[in-house]
Amino acid sequence: MASNFDAGTSGFGRFKQRFRSGHDQNAVFTAPVVPSSQYPDSLSSSGKETDLKETAVDVEEDSLHDYYEPIAAYEGRHRYDVKARWEPEEEKNLIRKLDYRICAWVCFMFFALQLDRGNITQALSDNMLDDLHMTTNDYNTGMTIFYCSFLAAELPSGVIGKKIGPDNWLPLQMVAWSIVAASQSRITGRTSFYITRCLLGVFEGGFIPDVILYLSYFYKSKELPIRLSFFWGAYCLTFIISAFLAFGILHLRGRGGLAGWGWLFALEGGFTSVVGVVSWFYLPPSPTQTASRFRGKDGWFTEREEIIMVNRIIRDDPSKGDMHNRQAVNFSLLWEALKDYDMWPIYLIGLTWSIPATPASSYLTLILKSLNFGTFTTNLLTIPAYCLFFVQLLAWTWFSEKINNRFLIVSFCQVWMFPMLLALETLPGTTNLQWSRWALNSLLIGYPYIHAILVALTSRNAGSVRTRTVGAAIYNMCVQASNVISSNIYRTPDKPYYFTGNKVLLGLVAWNFCLIWGAKVYYMWRNAGREAKWSRMTEAEKGVYLSTTTDRGNKRLDFRFAH
Repeated sequence: MASNFDAGTSGFGRFKQRFRSGHDQNAVFTAPVVPSSQYPDSLSSSGKETDLKETAVDVEEDSLHDYYEPIAAYEGRHRYDVKARWEPEEEKNLIRKLDYRICAWVCFMFFALQLDRGNITQALSDNMLDDLHMTTNDYNTGMTIFYCSFLAAELPSGVIGKKIGPDNWLPLQMVAWSIVAASQSRITGRTSFYITRCLLGVFEGGFIPDVILYLSYFYKSKELPIRLSFFWGAYCLTFIISAFLAFGILHLRGRGGLAGWGWLFALEGGFTSVVGVVSWFYLPPSPTQTASRFRGKDGWFTEREEIIMVNRIIRDDPSKGDMHNRQAVNFSLLWEALKDYDMWPIYLIGLTWSIPATPASSYLTLILKSLNFGTFTTNLLTIPAYCLFFVQLLAWTWFSEKINNRFLIVSFCQVWMFPMLLALETLPGTTNLQWSRWALNSLLIGYPYIHAILVALTSRNAGSVRTRTVGAAIYNMCVQASNVISSNIYRTPDKPYYFTGNKVLLGLVAWNFCLIWGAKVYYMWRNAGREAKWSRMTEAEKGVYLSTTTDRGNKRLDFRFAH
């Protein structure tokens, strides 16, 4: 029997089972549930006749069709079909194809981003600060400039990306920042360091929210978290691979009049520019717009595959049909998203959740150098931390979907960090404990990275393309603001063991734990109130509400928040 909805349920517009056990973790629009076994077989691939009961189900589905039909300008409108059916195996094969064609390349692009964004840590191990006559505080100031610029560029970048399409904007961003990244090979002091940090932040800002928006064109909400874990898995792999690259490239010190860190910036910046140019030709605008001279005149997908892609996306989240992929977000929509108080708990979590582990990650090479490890040994010793980071990222993101409980895993992240910070704070300040400090810092950096869970949660709880675009940008702005804070916790007078900074980080762990569970309770309370109202309505009253309501996205009575 053909099936086209998750977990054997159906009914149009992602009609999932109602609010169970006090929460529905899929942030969906609720409606009457119709078992897949009741679909008219004449509409499936089996070709069997239907009975009167099944026909009645189809009539009910058709009556809901008008509420969720995409707008005429939606790029996949010509493939939309309320009666479309497909086998589960067809959808699985299609998802694998999307992973290969879309997700893999986007992950590769993020690898290039992080290569240029993170190679500053390898540069520090090659005595860059001494070469430029700079101090740790000068470095902190430069990183603060970078994160402030990155933060300021988030919303403008998201607006531009929505207007011209992520498939155009992402490659343009890559080429722009790669030029700046390569030019860092010629910086001569504090001023040029500050200028390049600022420009890198401006051009890299908004890349991540634009990627999330782009992936949402191809994947259902429940499929997105694990893809985002692949995305940040590429981030982690960058640290591992770049450590090996740095080991080789830094040996070029003195060649062509450049320091080893100069060669590092030049070569890795050049690599990113190539990836950016190829991405311009490679990325398709949408599932139904893959045909081109570069991608082939017939595109990547058959007509049948395009029908499946469009209808499974719309049935999962009807709001994706409310805008087309070249439609700008205007000021009123920006303001609407900014004042959406239901999203504020996630933004607050984004502001502080990662701070306890970030200073150790940013300063790892400096910490290891202060513990008398050599330049090349230092770079190799960073690898185990990021291997652990990679494993935990994928495992916990998958597990959060498996148990249908996001904030539980998010809070465990803080539980993991607490004993590492406590041990670093209580260890005596002597140099004979260098391996103990390396192990503790490695375990701290390899913490359960729940960023993919929170980003997917932001996308789900936004409830519409309009608010999702801005919501992802605001959340990422909060994360970048947290980087500004974290880059000023470890200070020069506090080195090399940063006892004062670690006290601050322990306090933030306690704050984060309370904030995370407070957010979970809030969303459970909001869902319970809506469910009580929705369950009291008759089917006729629900139909009237759906056809007359002016509520949008997560303000609709039939919307449930994920938590």
